[in-house]
Amino acid sequence: MTAPPRVDLCVIGGGPGGLTVAAGAAQMGAAVVLIERDRMGGDCLNSGCVPSKSLLAAARAADAVRDSARFGILADVRGIDGRDVHTHIHDVIAAIAPHDSEARFSALGVDVVRAPARFIGPDEVDAGGRPVRARRYVVATGSRPLLPPIPGLERVPALTNETVFDLQQVPSHLVVIGGGPIGIELGQAFRALGALVTVVEQATILSREDPDLVAVVRARLAEQGVVVHEGAVVAGVAPAPGGIRVEVTRAGAVSRLEVSHLLVAAGRAPVLDGLELAAAGIACTSRGITVDRRLRTSNRRVFAVGDVAGGPQFTHVAGYQAGIVLRNALFRLPAAIDYGAVPRVTYTHPELAQVGRTEAEVRGEGGECRVLRAPFGENDRARAERTTEGLVKVVVDRRGRILGAGIAGAQAGELIQVWVLAMQQRLRVGALAGMIAPYPTLGEANKRAAGQFYAEKLFSPRVRRLVRALARLG
Repeated sequence: MTAPPRVDLCVIGGGPGGLTVAAGAAQMGAAVVLIERDRMGGDCLNSGCVPSKSLLAAARAADAVRDSARFGILADVRGIDGRDVHTHIHDVIAAIAPHDSEARFSALGVDVVRAPARFIGPDEVDAGGRPVRARRYVVATGSRPLLPPIPGLERVPALTNETVFDLQQVPSHLVVIGGGPIGIELGQAFRALGALVTVVEQATILSREDPDLVAVVRARLAEQGVVVHEGAVVAGVAPAPGGIRVEVTRAGAVSRLEVSHLLVAAGRAPVLDGLELAAAGIACTSRGITVDRRLRTSNRRVFAVGDVAGGPQFTHVAGYQAGIVLRNALFRLPAAIDYGAVPRVTYTHPELAQVGRTEAEVRGEGGECRVLRAPFGENDRARAERTTEGLVKVVVDRRGRILGAGIAGAQAGELIQVWVLAMQQRLRVGALAGMIAPYPTLGEANKRAAGQFYAEKLFSPRVRRLVRALARLG
């Protein structure tokens, strides 16, 4: 049998990371095969970032009406049509889908194969019966929701992020298992749309984030009526006449809830099934494919990007990793990953954004640091818009090097970007303190926080004495 012709690059997985690699390589003249067994666009387009942010937009529209009395506008939410919310979500998906479609990638010159892929050797893949040989491979198969071992879970219609956006009615009572970003975002959104919401988290909500920032989000959840059980576990679930019975254990006490819907948001697992990585000599663990700083696997012909590579699970990280792989795979440049300035945003209301290390992480490593704060309550734009909850919090060393920054407040995901740039470019906090920020903007809070680094010295008794001495000179 004649061996198939060798292409330059074979990408397995049509999510954000895989699509970025395939598009970039094809536009730079490489011969590319892209293999996708399910939907183009992957989790982000179909059941992740795009539908979740569309749902959040609907929820914030409802909140805006409820909050309008603060501005002297008397309005009421007369009702929420779950079918129309569903239509809105899927209209947004449909509008973005052409960018990730098979037709677009075929037009770019990518050979798109819609089939499952499996390695049949160190340098060959079978794609639904079609052999593919390439000089380099990229595995970008993503992740899927992790289902915890809860007794009875297999007997109830548990929702995950893969199915929750198919709902055409707002749940009457939703229990969310997991208080990470996905669980908190979706729980708050459904509460704004009228559902009763209970969140069960075995540790603390948003446990990766700075506690000072999390406190802002927690207070807002309580104000909205989201019931949050921290330090609690779901001990079991079972079908009930009205929906689902959920047993929650907390500090030795047991409570039972009768709810309409159950959402599992308790983590994610890499998609490795069917790939037969061992046939290609590719090492992996339960966290994903093992890669080095150049994103190479134990088979140096094969790279991995995105959630399956076991790193930070964000779409923007997958895009960043794609650039690293292109430099390595096409140009043989020893580009390496650096996650030191990777931002993360939880799109709650208010948002929570973080880059770099938290205060607790720095102090836990034995490092000395200064903490700079600027409350939104002292920002004139925030006062005008009645969005005074939250703060900017920055961690620096004694020389003003930025170790991390976090923001809880309105538009935190936008405001964090100046700190991301500063850390990537290794700017010190003085660069932001000296920045001219337009007035009145929320961005002035960033400048105010940076300026706190100099306040102690600038307004010290020594400086006052110097000013008085110079004044005497005329």
